[in-house]
Amino acid sequence: MDKITLQGGSMSLDQLNAIFKTIPEEFDLIDENDIVRWSSANRHRLFARTDDDLGKHVLEVHPGHSQGRVKQVLKEMHDGKRGQISIMIHYHDRPVNIAFYALHNDDGKYIGCVEVTQDVSGHQERGAFWRNVKQIFKH
Repeated sequence: MDKITLQGGSMSLDQLNAIFKTIPEEFDLIDENDIVRWSSANRHRLFARTDDDLGKHVLEVHPGHSQGRVKQVLKEMHDGKRGQISIMIHYHDRPVNIAFYALHNDDGKYIGCVEVTQDVSGHQERGAFWRNVKQIFKH
């Protein structure tokens, strides 16, 4: 059984894959060149990803209306001006939270980001508009 050693312990590859298949959030790993390198493959995904999406620039897998914002956030992450952003959208009449988190190695070098998408229809939505506006302008 293949063991993966991580900070905090180790687990098998089967266990790691099971984590990402089970939890309802979807994860996309984008490398330091803004290329999609990995996506969680679970039945909960709101935004489909296929093996064909791997190796593409992140803007190629986002709809045209969101590309400008995604490009801006990634530039700010590359420049070290932003470590994360969390926004709310409505998708098929459901509130969805999309968060980007900058990733850095132990030397502080930017090595990519992880995009986490979650249907939050079961969560409190009050105040989301102003929270989004604040997040966009917060550095």
